[in-house]
Amino acid sequence: MPANVICFDLEGPLSPQDNAYEVMGLIEEGHKIFEVLSRYDDILTLEGKQDYEPGDTLALIVPFLLYHGISEEDIEKVSDKAKMVAGVDYTVSKLKSLGWEIFIISTSYQQHAFNVGRKIGISKNRIYCTKFPLDKYRQEIRGIDFPLVRNVENDILEELYPNPDNNSTIKKRLDKFFYKDILKTKIGKFMNRVKVIGGQRKVDAVYRISERTGTSPDKIVAVGDSITDYKMLNEVKSKGGLSIVFNGNEYAVPYASVGMASTDMRFILIVLDAYMQGGKEKVMETVNSWERGREKFLADPMKIPEGIIPDEVADFLTRKQTLFFRKEKCLHVAEPFGFRHVSEAMPQPHPQKKLHFIMPYLHCLEGIDEKKQGGIIEIHKRFRKLVRGDAAKLG
Repeated sequence: MPANVICFDLEGPLSPQDNAYEVMGLIEEGHKIFEVLSRYDDILTLEGKQDYEPGDTLALIVPFLLYHGISEEDIEKVSDKAKMVAGVDYTVSKLKSLGWEIFIISTSYQQHAFNVGRKIGISKNRIYCTKFPLDKYRQEIRGIDFPLVRNVENDILEELYPNPDNNSTIKKRLDKFFYKDILKTKIGKFMNRVKVIGGQRKVDAVYRISERTGTSPDKIVAVGDSITDYKMLNEVKSKGGLSIVFNGNEYAVPYASVGMASTDMRFILIVLDAYMQGGKEKVMETVNSWERGREKFLADPMKIPEGIIPDEVADFLTRKQTLFFRKEKCLHVAEPFGFRHVSEAMPQPHPQKKLHFIMPYLHCLEGIDEKKQGGIIEIHKRFRKLVRGDAAKLG
């Protein structure tokens, strides 16, 4: 009998760092450049541009990395600073003890993906990510290509970044650069060699894992959070499998079976324990119970019915449940569905303080109306910002 198989996206569910964004931060004004390119990525994805996949931002930044002399060692040094989402180590260890086959499917460059995998005990042969021989490209590049990059960089900073909502201007200028000017250069050839594992390529990875493990797609669990994951989440859901969106954005939430908004990954074990007990049907029953009872559980975790949560997770919940404190006042998380609260906005942790625990949200996402979906997206956005910081604003 095939083992249970779970495929995690990396950036978001496992680690809050957006590695490419932070690598671009090594360049003066690099974060601004990346944010514009990320917006361009969203534009191309939403218009359904042929042969373009969400997450191809990691190919789009190649000219800028080469122009500024960024190396693979730089990528690895930035990756070394990456933290893990709370509870990830425990979750991976627990799933292994239960016999789960764990894989990572990530847009991340291999230098980052393999590093995170090593930290949490997932071997390279279980990680599907973006191959990126940047140092090889750097050795072959010629300076004659760089004026084009310098010019578009100036235009991004002076014209496009100050007007982030002007999609037509962004698209016109960057279309010219990426689909006309740079293609005539050696940099353009290198950029086109980078096949980012996002969008359909994540779906392809799911099917490779399915074949490798002998597990049909309807028995696979996928976890994602962003625009690069929506095709994977939707494909798994459409085949009868279980897709979970973790602190997702508006591009991912509509395509999952279950939503989980949390500051700690270990609460995914509520869902996976139910899955082991009775498949997707038991998951939906458990998540519905949590959704209906969350207000009561928030007031007193001891009121969580036996069997709805694994014992070790219940013990953790009882020990760690707490409220945010800000300016010595007790503030509750905002509850869009009528739960009483003190603050209308999610309180933000002090940058020097450890992230506190908040009772997680679980939602069934299949068959819900647009109004409820919108409320769930807002919850996820607040948790996303809380866990991922500046990276939360990227698609």
